Amino acid sequence: MSTQPLKIERAGGVARVVMSRPEVHNAFDEALIAALTETFRALDADASVRVVVLAGEGKSFSAGADLNWMQRQSAAPLEANLEDARRLAELFRTIATCGKPTIARVHGAALGGGMGLASACDICVASTAASFATSEVKFGIIPSAISPYVIRAIGQRQATRYFQTAERITAQRAWELGLVHELAAADALDAAVDQVVSALLAGGPKAQTAAKELIRAVADRPVDAAVIEDTARRIATLRATPEAKEGLSAFLEKRPAAWVGGQ
Repeated sequence: MSTQPLKIERAGGVARVVMSRPEVHNAFDEALIAALTETFRALDADASVRVVVLAGEGKSFSAGADLNWMQRQSAAPLEANLEDARRLAELFRTIATCGKPTIARVHGAALGGGMGLASACDICVASTAASFATSEVKFGIIPSAISPYVIRAIGQRQATRYFQTAERITAQRAWELGLVHELAAADALDAAVDQVVSALLAGGPKAQTAAKELIRAVADRPVDAAVIEDTARRIATLRATPEAKEGLSAFLEKRPAAWVGGQ
């Protein structure tokens, strides 16, 4: 795994991926994009990993695109520019479709692509001192690669405002918009993340993956016969699995499920 711009800590089924470019506020360049994409793919495929926490080293979670990288791409031929943009878009898709639960631990600034990372993760836990922005229009560009995930997080109406104004969004406002799930004081941020991690480790890993797939399958669709049939088949298939049988038995026998005892 190419992890030079990252630090990866693993313990008890939890992988903590820490962006480690503090001198540039963890801004994206080619190396960080490649390392994050490769790391999330590897962790997704690793059966020993239950939860992935994404964090940033230094003063910021991520300031988004490295402006030196952006300048290089603006001068590149169209096809090279397009391939680079595809790699960035693939990063967000890789995080958003990861089969493991993902948590963004946000402190300081999460700007542009940094807000995209927070939106692509399943759960966002932020410091009350954090701030967010889709700041791209200030540089004459648009938040294109992150748009599916930010719009999913805050809705089309709010995105229409912030994509155009590039206003800074306080942590409190981000919580009101639905981007942030949990707010905590800076000195309590890790404890807040750990609380969510503990809740996730209590769930069945295959069920959690299936839950994410379920949301993608039914979100923004009418509740028609096809959706009803799909949801019926999903639960019928899942409750016949060894994991579901173990979970139900553990509950009835008042004991931890096997996946909890294994942590």
